[in-house]
Amino acid sequence: MENEPLIDNALKSALSALYSAEGRHYHNLAHIEAMLALAGEYRGLLGDCEAVEAAIWFHDAVYDSKAKDNEAQSAALAEKKLAGRAGPARLDRIKAMIVATATHQPPRFDDATATRDASLFLDMDLSILGAAPAAFDAYERAIRREYDWVEEPMWRAGRGAVLKNFLARPQIFHSEEFRQRFEPQARLNMARSLEALQNLS
Repeated sequence: MENEPLIDNALKSALSALYSAEGRHYHNLAHIEAMLALAGEYRGLLGDCEAVEAAIWFHDAVYDSKAKDNEAQSAALAEKKLAGRAGPARLDRIKAMIVATATHQPPRFDDATATRDASLFLDMDLSILGAAPAAFDAYERAIRREYDWVEEPMWRAGRGAVLKNFLARPQIFHSEEFRQRFEPQARLNMARSLEALQNLS
């Protein structure tokens, strides 16, 4: 155990301020807290709990719905803030996990444990897709508010494409644990959402 935690209280406060910024209706502190709760629940499956928790704290630290490089910017912020707290290999793993949230495909690590950690981390990020219908609908409304600058026809087309992409995947979740827990409901939620979008157009 290293003397200094990767994410200390000062860093939590600084990051919490970023997640509390105006316009963050979904990508906010509640999302981070939900992921941290899942990380705690599945702690026994994680090889490097602290690295996963650091990735959770940083993965949406930079968030602008008009930008295309939020993940890369968030990874760069993690590199800057965690320098000296994590060794180069560990920092590279944390950054790779953050960048992977752009596509939700696990990074290709040589280390099977690191790959599993990344898979579980990505599954935690997407767990909202498999939430109860009311919670999923609230998430969809919150995302729409984050993109309130997008006109409705463009929104329907764009959001529809995202949902179709996920539904076309053989598996939405990478780990067996999350597949069993969330996959059936996620498919029902997204199919229902897609149908609603298509009926509106």
